[in-house]
Amino acid sequence: MREINVRRELDTLGDLGTRRRSGTSIRRANNRTPTSSTTKRCVDATLAGIALVVLAPMIVMVVAILLVTQGRPIFHSHRRVGKNGVLFPCLKFRTMVKNGEEVLAQHLDANPALRAEWNATRKLKDDPRVTQFGRLLRKNSIDEIPQLFNVIRGEMSLVGPRPIVASEAELYGAHFADYIRVRPGLTGLWQVSGRSDTSYDTRIALDVRYIAEQSLWGDVVIMVKTIPAVLSSRGSY
Repeated sequence: MREINVRRELDTLGDLGTRRRSGTSIRRANNRTPTSSTTKRCVDATLAGIALVVLAPMIVMVVAILLVTQGRPIFHSHRRVGKNGVLFPCLKFRTMVKNGEEVLAQHLDANPALRAEWNATRKLKDDPRVTQFGRLLRKNSIDEIPQLFNVIRGEMSLVGPRPIVASEAELYGAHFADYIRVRPGLTGLWQVSGRSDTSYDTRIALDVRYIAEQSLWGDVVIMVKTIPAVLSSRGSY
């Protein structure tokens, strides 16, 4: 892992200093102490370990089905921005075809109207890259179970902002400095507030709100709300 130099990462997108959207950092609004951060980390590691044990049969079953239906690789690792701007490999079960980027580029070229959807949310409701079994995994958020390993390794938290790629940093504007103060989460306010049915601006606002108001009790509430959100599959695609 290495620390991101945001300006260098976003050179291809232009000067970050001049292209940032307006916004005010909420750094002063959050007064988390080292003790509360340590407690959150201990809770994360403990619950993630328990979850992996409980979900072990499901994990083995999914791995077996993926081997038969899609072949290797079973897992997909994508670089995301973590705490302090450190890039880490965010893990998921592979739900897309192997040449996903090529398929996406061809699909957007053939369907210009969908490019606006992609640019606005970084997602497509009908993504041509996703396999049939992958759609089932995504619908129930099973594809994100491997991120429990990210939690145990200290790269993610059970609850936090949604992990973003380096190219999304400028979209956060002044709030990017707040985003990298915490670990991204397996779930969070965005996941229990409509997920992909919300706009990107709403997603940023929810991340900023979480960072400003986060607490252990708030995390418990979000984790409880995640259960019906996952079962309903709202905004999951």
